[in-house]
Amino acid sequence: MAVGWARDGAVQEQIDASIEDAVSEARRHLHQGDSAEFCEECDAPIPQARREAIPGVQLCVQCQSKLEARQMKSSLYNRRGSKDSQLR
Repeated sequence: MAVGWARDGAVQEQIDASIEDAVSEARRHLHQGDSAEFCEECDAPIPQARREAIPGVQLCVQCQSKLEARQMKSSLYNRRGSKDSQLR
């Protein structure tokens, strides 16, 4: 059920578009190729199990966690514009 000037299904379309954007962003960050034996940031060894599980991995778990935390802080806003502008 849409409200105001929005047509039926507009909210679901906005949700679907946000999910598609997130999936596309995640796919862009997937590594490909050979995995590094040592972390690019801190030179810590990357365990064999991690290298096999994530093809092309370049960071250890700790450095990857730090990177993802920084990325989350910078992407906490809606890049598609305001809700009102999308539902008109």
